[in-house]
Amino acid sequence: MPVTIKDIAKIAGVSHTTVSRALHDSPIIAPNTIQRIKKIANEQGYLPSAVARGLKTRQSRALGVIVSSIADPFWGEVLQGIDDTLHAAGYSLIVAASRRDKQREKEIVRAMGERRVDGVILCSPPFSVEHGRSLQEYGLPIVVVNNQSAEDFHYSIYNDNEYGMRQIVRHLVNLGHRRIAFLGNRQGGLTTQERENGFRAEMQAAGLPIPEAYICMGPDSTPEGGFTGAQKLIAISERPTGIVCYNDHMAIGVYSAMYHADLRVPQDVSVVGFDNIFISAYLIPPLTTFHQPMYHLGSEAVKLLLCMLEQHSEDGPPPAPQSICLRGELVVRASTMQPGGF
Repeated sequence: MPVTIKDIAKIAGVSHTTVSRALHDSPIIAPNTIQRIKKIANEQGYLPSAVARGLKTRQSRALGVIVSSIADPFWGEVLQGIDDTLHAAGYSLIVAASRRDKQREKEIVRAMGERRVDGVILCSPPFSVEHGRSLQEYGLPIVVVNNQSAEDFHYSIYNDNEYGMRQIVRHLVNLGHRRIAFLGNRQGGLTTQERENGFRAEMQAAGLPIPEAYICMGPDSTPEGGFTGAQKLIAISERPTGIVCYNDHMAIGVYSAMYHADLRVPQDVSVVGFDNIFISAYLIPPLTTFHQPMYHLGSEAVKLLLCMLEQHSEDGPPPAPQSICLRGELVVRASTMQPGGF
């Protein structure tokens, strides 16, 4: 548990009001008392509550955002929603990329604590439990966007992955497809699991079999990962007529694998992505995909975090846990058609 003003007050034998004033160099507190209290605070490893300070002094008015990669255009759109909403509220933004590196995570956590940000937004974190708890020990409220980890964060914004995947499969079934494969992301954690669950549920609802070979996991969510996974799927003797991808990046890799195998999209195999990143509309053919409300995921994460800051006080209870689910919509383009090219 983090050290509080009350803990310091007990050790120093003064009121918590005196401690608070001393830590803020109040002129009504004797200099020797200020020095003694600050010494105790330093020895006890005290860090001022960023939330309480934000409410009382508004000195920070900055929020931290941690993403696994800033190169992904999906997160670029989410960050735009975060930045626009923060700017309107008079806050600044500090962004850091963990790159799935544990040491880098540790350094980022320390930096966020030392910079006294008022709170942190974790974007789709395969973030370690240890470092997630470290953020909380710094007294930083956390909101998670599209949680990929098994860690149960109490405040989160997420896209309904199962709903989205069911819409995709239903679209292909309605076109007449019966042999449909799922290309997942081995590193996708909870997100991959939810999307696979949606795939299986809709296939079952349609009364369609799911051969074991039709569930394929690419090594990651990049075009390279999609290329590798697609090579396995199109090599199956009874090749699927439709491939549903974990995201649009992997779908781009599927396009490449199809091209190198002298197969056509969608005449030979229909391909569907997930996310609707901007480039998906400019592929040849344009990609059918499920649109995640990326901008709104970022915007709503900020609104939830600011609400937490308003409700929280150092001496009071934290706000009730809250999870907000957003639903996107299917965007039908030219990468899907009836099986057999008819």
